[in-house]
Amino acid sequence: MRRAELDYILATMLDSHDNVSDLNLTVGKPPQVEASGQLTPVAFAETPLESLTPFQTEILSMNLINSDRRLTETLIREGSCDLSYSLPEKARFRVNIFSQRGAYSIVLRRLSTVIPSIAELKVPPALAQIAEEKNGLVLVTGATGSGKSTTLAAVLRLINENKSVHVLTLEDPVEFAHPHIKATFNQREMGVDFDTFATGLRAALRQAPKVILVGEMRDRETVEIGLSAAETGHLVLSTLHTIDAGQTINRIVGMFDQEEEKQIRIRLADTIRWVVSQRLLPKVGGGRVAVIEILRTNLRVKESILNGESEGKTFYEIIEAGDAYGMQTFDKAILNLFKEGLITEETAMAYASKKPVVGRGIDMLKSAKGEKTTDIEGLSMDKDYDKKLKTNK
Repeated sequence: MRRAELDYILATMLDSHDNVSDLNLTVGKPPQVEASGQLTPVAFAETPLESLTPFQTEILSMNLINSDRRLTETLIREGSCDLSYSLPEKARFRVNIFSQRGAYSIVLRRLSTVIPSIAELKVPPALAQIAEEKNGLVLVTGATGSGKSTTLAAVLRLINENKSVHVLTLEDPVEFAHPHIKATFNQREMGVDFDTFATGLRAALRQAPKVILVGEMRDRETVEIGLSAAETGHLVLSTLHTIDAGQTINRIVGMFDQEEEKQIRIRLADTIRWVVSQRLLPKVGGGRVAVIEILRTNLRVKESILNGESEGKTFYEIIEAGDAYGMQTFDKAILNLFKEGLITEETAMAYASKKPVVGRGIDMLKSAKGEKTTDIEGLSMDKDYDKKLKTNK
């Protein structure tokens, strides 16, 4: 297979639907794209690919790897590998090739070539204040594909436009190519410029950055070095695959031994500045919309990190009461989207953190519009109830 043939297949898949976020090549299925959160098959007029064979996915995999010895060895040894791939003047992809049932599957995540602003993302304006932090740890969390990297790119864009500082990024792979505006950017890619996040981060401390972006806090060693960097005056931005603020703190603490828990809680309480959690919800009319939970450090947050959550002092309750600090829960964000008509009631309830809270909020919004909040009808007072009771006695 020639490069032009591979590029033709990928370009055809990319152009087949609007809002394509992923390309999926799996044995036994036709080539598929994920558009607006739904997997959809792609038809090829000239060369029908109704059901991919193990040979076809292997050929595609080898062409994407392009004779890279390190990637080939990683794929054979570990069963998967990550790389980046570009369609000239069209798109860039983050690629994962992995083995399953004796064959290879490929998922290509489309990377945006335009660095968005906070306003363009339509996220809470409070997130712009992250760019004002001088040091500490900022974590953006959520499931794969929930927009974590895009949010961090928007924060880095804000820093780039307003501060003359050295920004160092450690990514797998590099997703957004930041131009030099006011800031100076050095962007390093795993496997090309460094071998693990931990070693890249350790080296970064000798490279005099003011801001460090770590693609993902994958292990204890990376977390430990990241905390050390935050403690020594760096602003460290990173991601975690957790669903909310409380789980984020627990995940980090859980990476360490029990006898280290007290010390790690003290370090976290001193260094955490923001925990931003994201989810993507199906939007009315198609597409997806982001909901964001924001935890920002204050005395109550520090106390809960130090001593753990307790009744009346859970992170959810702290966030719920933290409007003045720019905090918001997922549930509040979901109710705002429902109020604006961007999501359905079913979607709101399905993605709620606390369904009773969202349920009550939806009922209040519907009552304010004069809509029914229940299907129960025809109820009335039984005026003769007492008389019937006396008669029965």
